[in-house]
Amino acid sequence: MRYIIIGAGAVGGAVGGRLAESGHDVVLVARGAQYAALRERGLRLVTPDGPRTHRPPTVDGPRALGELRADDVLVLAVKTQDSVAALDAWAPAPVAGGGTAAERLPLFCAQNGVESQRLALRRFRRVYGVCVWLPATFVEPGVVSAAGSPLTGILHLGRFPHGTDDTARAVAADLSAARFEAPVVADVTRWQYAKLLANLVNATEAVSGVVDGEEATAFQDRVRAEGEAVLAAAGIPYASAAEQKEARADKMRLVPLGGGGPERGGGSSWQSLDRGTGTIEADYLNGEIVLLGRLHGVPTPLNGLLQRLANDFARERRAAGSMPVAELVRLADEAVARP
Repeated sequence: MRYIIIGAGAVGGAVGGRLAESGHDVVLVARGAQYAALRERGLRLVTPDGPRTHRPPTVDGPRALGELRADDVLVLAVKTQDSVAALDAWAPAPVAGGGTAAERLPLFCAQNGVESQRLALRRFRRVYGVCVWLPATFVEPGVVSAAGSPLTGILHLGRFPHGTDDTARAVAADLSAARFEAPVVADVTRWQYAKLLANLVNATEAVSGVVDGEEATAFQDRVRAEGEAVLAAAGIPYASAAEQKEARADKMRLVPLGGGGPERGGGSSWQSLDRGTGTIEADYLNGEIVLLGRLHGVPTPLNGLLQRLANDFARERRAAGSMPVAELVRLADEAVARP
């Protein structure tokens, strides 16, 4: 199979780089400065076992490839706010032998949240969810670091909305040979909703820095409790803390990269602010809890606040982590008290 990585940023670059390193046929899809850097210098992937440069073909869209191959696998790794544009571009791409990508090719959504696979299923016949546990960082155009060891990441995957098949198992086997663990599960959304709860911290981290210390931890516990209450009201199951701990065990530790690359500064939302992209994924993380809360009559003032603040920070290009935790807590208390 050939893997077309749509969005060769932190996650896409790490997955694509590891697949290329293990001998698989890979195409990277990127835009702007990342596209130019990958075309000129290749992908430099910095990991605990050292930096490596990979030079798979790089394109900026499907037209550059002509007809897609019948054995292509599309891996959607853009941020959710960029999904619609990517899906619209790739769905009508012609496939050798007839038909389109939407009709014939499998699409794996390797993203945070749960919304992209819903969007994909409107366009693509064969959609797969991926629960992404992969500590990766977009360092600069052309350079991605992934600090996990001995595994680079753990990627639960399965058909969306449920089920498994031979394609999922084949992709899992390729990922397993590329320094990932890739359990194939029939209930991938149960793992994704558990990851969603964990990702609620992303906005806090983006606005006020890495969550440590008693005040920040207590605040984030309140944010998560709000999310858990919403999922309970919606009747949405998610993997327990014990299941997640067992799945991770000691398989993926963060290892200092030393002189080989920078240390991980923060998660995906923090990185969006740090890079000044002007957008952030909060609408599909905290915003998912807000949406479900409105649908099921559960107040979500804390997640609503974080959604708004994260979007304000992105739009105004404010510095990541620049709001003191005490100020964030004050605003949260006001939001909770507000009728």
